[in-house]
Amino acid sequence: MTSLREHAEDYLAMRRNLGFTLEGHGRMLMDFIRYLEGVGAAAVTTDLAVAWATRAAPGANPASWNKRLTVARIFARHLRALEPATEIPPADLMPLRYRRIAPHLFAPDEIAALMAAAAALRQPLRALNYTPLIGLLAVTGMRVGEACGLDHADVDWDAGVLTVRAGKLGKAREVPVHPSTNEALHRYDQRRDELQPVVRSPAFFINSRGNRLDAHHVPETFARIRDAAGIRPAAGGRKPRIHDLRHTFCLATMLDWYRTGTDVQAQLPLLSTYLGHVDPVSTYWYLQAAPELLTLAAGRLDAFLGDLP
Repeated sequence: MTSLREHAEDYLAMRRNLGFTLEGHGRMLMDFIRYLEGVGAAAVTTDLAVAWATRAAPGANPASWNKRLTVARIFARHLRALEPATEIPPADLMPLRYRRIAPHLFAPDEIAALMAAAAALRQPLRALNYTPLIGLLAVTGMRVGEACGLDHADVDWDAGVLTVRAGKLGKAREVPVHPSTNEALHRYDQRRDELQPVVRSPAFFINSRGNRLDAHHVPETFARIRDAAGIRPAAGGRKPRIHDLRHTFCLATMLDWYRTGTDVQAQLPLLSTYLGHVDPVSTYWYLQAAPELLTLAAGRLDAFLGDLP
């Protein structure tokens, strides 16, 4: 009989072959498998899935239990066709859901302060890396992993276009950049080769060992840069994250459209494609992410309704 571990590995391989990365999902699923192996289970049951889902650290948000149980449920649905003894946990067993927290919207002077704090980092190559990296994320809305995933060959200096190959679900896309951004990246490229002449990677952003800048370490360094820049969370909000630069770009773009009378509905699919959103719904979420944006949208709706006979 095929073991639960083998079933889980085959399941993850199948979904990844379809384009899903499943990094967090995969880690949680294999943790679930280790739990089942630890208790000597031969099949997935609702009781075991709930016991595993709720064994998170004390004080954990109960909504995290639902996320863990969802991982077990999706796997159980797949497994049921192969192992009839499998029980699928009911979808309404843990109805709690995460509520997306409003992002921190960086003001232009805050972005300037971030770049100044990055330039003041003690390690020269780190300072050189994080100054253009923060600027690039701010003006393109790219994900951190996408920026760190850029190779030298992905930068077309003549066309002013970046090719993102490490996008979500492995989807590649082209990101045009402003001439000033292109120039800043070119300056970084020349200076980086002076500071780090020996490289072991085709990556555009290189660390002090000559390898690709690790996206997993970027948030930690950004937190130090943020604190050095004196940027604090809004009342009741969480500490600003580097991913909030992506939110800031998206919201700033949409605000500009509303202020200039642009047909936002027609432009949203283009913005969704530019950002590399898998689902346009992810872009529509920004309509409720900032009070100012919601006010402008409401004003446009009032004007439209006022024109109706």
